[in-house]
Amino acid sequence: MTSSSDRSPAVDVQAPKTYEVRTYGCQMNVHDSERLSGLLEEAGYVRAPEGSDGDADVVVFNTCAVRENADNRLYGNLGRLAPKKASRPGMQIAVGGCLAQKDRDTIVKKAPWVDVVFGTHNIGKLPILLERARVQEEAQVEIAESLEAFPSTLPTRRESAYAAWVSISVGCNNTCTFCIVPALRGKEKDRRPGDILAEVEALVGEGVSEITLLGQNVNAYGSDIGDREAFSKLLRACGNIEGLERVRFTSPHPRDFTDDVIAAMAETPNVMPQLHMPLQSGSDTVLKAMRRSYRQERYLGIIEKVRAAIPHAAITTDIIVGFPGETEEDFEQTMHAVREARFTQAFTFQYSKRPGTPAATMENQIPKEVVQARYERLVALQEEISWEENKKQVGRTLELMVAEGEGRKDGATHRLSGRAPDNRLVHFTKPEQEVRPGDVVTVEITYAAPHHLLAEGQVLDVRPTRAGDAWEKRNAAEAAKPTGVMLGLPKIGAPEPLPVATGSGCGCD
Repeated sequence: MTSSSDRSPAVDVQAPKTYEVRTYGCQMNVHDSERLSGLLEEAGYVRAPEGSDGDADVVVFNTCAVRENADNRLYGNLGRLAPKKASRPGMQIAVGGCLAQKDRDTIVKKAPWVDVVFGTHNIGKLPILLERARVQEEAQVEIAESLEAFPSTLPTRRESAYAAWVSISVGCNNTCTFCIVPALRGKEKDRRPGDILAEVEALVGEGVSEITLLGQNVNAYGSDIGDREAFSKLLRACGNIEGLERVRFTSPHPRDFTDDVIAAMAETPNVMPQLHMPLQSGSDTVLKAMRRSYRQERYLGIIEKVRAAIPHAAITTDIIVGFPGETEEDFEQTMHAVREARFTQAFTFQYSKRPGTPAATMENQIPKEVVQARYERLVALQEEISWEENKKQVGRTLELMVAEGEGRKDGATHRLSGRAPDNRLVHFTKPEQEVRPGDVVTVEITYAAPHHLLAEGQVLDVRPTRAGDAWEKRNAAEAAKPTGVMLGLPKIGAPEPLPVATGSGCGCD
């Protein structure tokens, strides 16, 4: 019999700590959340199961400061977590993003159970701030005033195996009166083209076949490095990357939309025939009050040039209804611009005060009922145009990149969903052959609705891709992860920066 002294010492086995990241706001926030997830996983945490609803060891709020009620939404969610934290020793709550950059110490005063507050410029500090809060048993508030490291140097847990955001710049040099984002994310800082292309090539090497170039004013890229044609050169350079099938970008500003960009879009085969360009208003008077540096004629002129160069381009936009001082005549100018532009889709918002912006204190704030009525008229017009434009797709044969989770009714209808080159959403009949997200199918469009297309016949062709392989490999790896215990303690601390491996970049868009 083996004596107790001969037994091996007990191994310190500990269940992995879990995390949950809740994201609000624009694509830049979505991309930042991928970085936050990567940082936490690098530090030893594992993602909490779907639907955990605050039952994780660490809950991170990546906030947006654009909407008038953004803070109310945050504090309401924090309040609901307070009793969970009180009953769960060791649980931590962190708040980051634009609202954290703006409100700083206010968050801890209103919600003293928050452990960490960090800003938009120092997301890489999250793991070490969590550890410091645990050791010191007090809230850690650290807001950097300028960018410490470009986000793309940080670890990442990308939400998609086949499509990826690639940040080309952060910050914005514009001064739109309705937008607080430049004050929170700072002046524009551009990445070097070589660093961007190295990241894209690395992603393609991992199986990604579609990338979206991301910036708060994406086509102003180059202003920080002194090259006015840097963005068009970047698009063309992406066209030379073998294996990269689709290139998109968001969001451009009409002020910086130059002819060389249109030429690059038209002449680079893997740059998709799609453009999302915020209009915001069709009234020159309102545009001036918004401090938008273009007018209706200039905006419609860009669209005319894009359509001349790329006839099948799908153009989408953002519009704000009810900006302070907007008259009925001003609103009719917006309706006129929408009729002329014939957008495939418009993301339409009722103006709401954004604390800290000049527009919030302007006179002639429009009554809610007037804004609502105008909004409904605009939405009805755009629905009509969207449907008419989508009907033009019936009978066309399109290549779709198969998407994951975009068709909410796919299970009931026995369909799959994918994105056309122009980014239209298409639901198609599930073929007998296995099809994975990231693969490419060829279909014929048979029906059009305002917000999607249907391909009800048989799939004409299925092309397995490296992107589909990447999706399959990721799913197999996720399924193989241990769910019970892990050895040792999670690694805590700021990870070493990795080699160069985020609709619209700006929250106001």
